[in-house]
Amino acid sequence: MTATVSANRKGDRRERELVNALDEKGFAVMRAPASGSATERELPDVLAGDGDTFYAIEAKSSAGDPIYLSGEEVEALLFFARNFGAKARIAVRFDREDWYFFHPGDLYTTDAGSYRVKKETALAEGTDFPEFVGETEKVTLEEVATDPDEERREILEAVRDGHMSVEDALDVL
Repeated sequence: MTATVSANRKGDRRERELVNALDEKGFAVMRAPASGSATERELPDVLAGDGDTFYAIEAKSSAGDPIYLSGEEVEALLFFARNFGAKARIAVRFDREDWYFFHPGDLYTTDAGSYRVKKETALAEGTDFPEFVGETEKVTLEEVATDPDEERREILEAVRDGHMSVEDALDVL
């Protein structure tokens, strides 16, 4: 089995994993048949909706290397999403990590016109799965600074300054 066939099988497995996870959270979801290569039309990997919001998702996974998308892939996703009335999202998953979601416009663009997501960028800036499905909401330190709960703000500042681990902060909060 060649590396490309193995990578395609892993990609297919990851797409099915994303579809199942979204389904478990109550989304109407489907994996686009033959997305990518077996059709003349460029289709997103996954279509999902919760009755209020609809997504056209291009899903990519990697063992740890940066994930690249061609400019053509992103343009096709944006075109389809716009015409379908969906929000375009890039979903990335690195081994031993959860799914992270990005609007295509938030991705780094290379000089060659490709799009790139590094693992550390996904973890720091991506929308994680619980936030994507509406279970949690990301709060910035600036928002917390105006929070009347002084103890919560001090804990988050301790994490930011490296005086407390994230795990310890979660236990306290």
